Amino acid sequence: MSEERKAPAVRSGRLEGRAGKAAERAFTALDQRLPAAEGGTLLRKVFPDHWSFLLGEIALYSFVVLLLTGVYLTFFFDPSMNESVYRGAYAPLHGVLATQAYSSTLRISFEVRGGLLIRQMHHWAALVFVAAVGAHMLRIFFTGAFRRPREGNWLIGVTLFQLAMLEGFCGYSLPDDLLSGTGLRTAATIIGSIPVVGTYLNFFAFGGAYPGHDFIPRLYVVHILLVPGALVGLITAHLILVVYLKHTHWGGPGRTNSNVVGAPMVPQFTAKTTGFFFMIFGLLAALGALAQVNPIWRYGPYRADQVSTDAQPDWYVGFLEGALRLMGPWETNVWGHTFMWNVLVPAVLLPAVLFVVLYLYPFFERWVTGDQAEHHLCDRPRNRPTRTAFGVAAITFYAVLLLAGGNDVIAYSLRVSVNSLTWLFRGAVFIAPPLAFAVTKRICLGLQAHDRDLLSEGEETGRVSQEVYGRIDEGRRPLPERRRYTLLLRDVPLPLQPAEDEPRPVPRRRRLRLVLSSWYYRDRVELPVGAAPPRPEVTAPPREPLTEREEGGSAGQ
Repeated sequence: MSEERKAPAVRSGRLEGRAGKAAERAFTALDQRLPAAEGGTLLRKVFPDHWSFLLGEIALYSFVVLLLTGVYLTFFFDPSMNESVYRGAYAPLHGVLATQAYSSTLRISFEVRGGLLIRQMHHWAALVFVAAVGAHMLRIFFTGAFRRPREGNWLIGVTLFQLAMLEGFCGYSLPDDLLSGTGLRTAATIIGSIPVVGTYLNFFAFGGAYPGHDFIPRLYVVHILLVPGALVGLITAHLILVVYLKHTHWGGPGRTNSNVVGAPMVPQFTAKTTGFFFMIFGLLAALGALAQVNPIWRYGPYRADQVSTDAQPDWYVGFLEGALRLMGPWETNVWGHTFMWNVLVPAVLLPAVLFVVLYLYPFFERWVTGDQAEHHLCDRPRNRPTRTAFGVAAITFYAVLLLAGGNDVIAYSLRVSVNSLTWLFRGAVFIAPPLAFAVTKRICLGLQAHDRDLLSEGEETGRVSQEVYGRIDEGRRPLPERRRYTLLLRDVPLPLQPAEDEPRPVPRRRRLRLVLSSWYYRDRVELPVGAAPPRPEVTAPPREPLTEREEGGSAGQ
């Protein structure tokens, strides 16, 4: 009996041994073809924990919802511009001549089960996606996360933002309703304003004179194939660089340029981010169910000879609408060609300049500072007052243009003159950004002074004492070590200085660099002398070029 009992155990042991060897051979074969052995390192990749890092996740998960809902809508949408009499479920439009694009959108909204919910989720996801990408870029800008070695990821992010705006414009233009058609009319005018080639580009895009019969089908291909493909590729490249270069993190005890403090990808980060995805999905579903957006049945189908008042584009292209409304009616005729400055400057040259500035800013700041070191710690915006002021000035400029894009709505609501409001915005677009720059810089310096007071005098306890001679003192106590460490953790370069052996006179390009460096970094509030920081404030003048040894030492600071 004992031998009979041992036999199954022996067979089981042999089977386990064979299974283990088979699994080992399979893993070896897989690792010879793919980096399977490196997967363990990837699973232990550390991600820091801070609310500002969720902005990128919001953008990613909104894009996932966009893909899911977009695939569903693709099954029912017809991009044809062939016209027919509408006989669908929405009775108020019976007998109206409409394109198949408009009719199929109405069919999705009123006849397809769950169609209106999915369509509105798709629209809300697009709005949240663009907003999250923009907010994520602002976080990167204000914290200096675009510096070496992440300049490439910054370029990818700026390109993603442009593609997101293009994808949103293509999406809300597809239904061919009166509102989206008004936007397409504006787009056709912008294309036509390009000197010499504008007319040819218009004919190529629209397949003839506007509005033509080819543009919606072509836009549909761009919307569901070309731009999404580019977005998927760039998002993938962005995530690969995030993993490869390691994530930036906020300074604090134990946090340096040479490490990352946070939770590993598996299981902590994966569990949290999966729950966050379902939260985003649920929020977008709630918005799609409860908050109406883009009710095309109220606008009616597009007619080239009609335009409705209160026609506003989605917020992310509203600044172009505002710039067009503020520009004066200036045109020039040269050799039979009309230069439409009133359209070319605000709608072509202005956004081109803005995005060129965004692309070049990391390299401009590196040139001004001469800093060649790697940076993995986030800057506190108050410690970089000039950069922060630039960012706030840009936001103010955008906000003024966005408000100007709705000047007719504001004038109607407030019962004021549209012309007066337009002149008010024309003044504000030049006055408000410099004012915001100056105010923001003073606020940053004031916050630096507050940090200095905290370090030198401690934080208030809320208790006030009075001496027998009448003097009143407010109680203070030393800062906790963790907060003190954070306040002392500053990496602010000193302005560049001309070298002693530099030839005279100083070259013009070098003088410009010295002036810009002084203007960027001369205003600061120095830390108290006896602060004794656990990690010294990095204020040494930048050196360039750095040797490999010097560069490694700077990166580890």
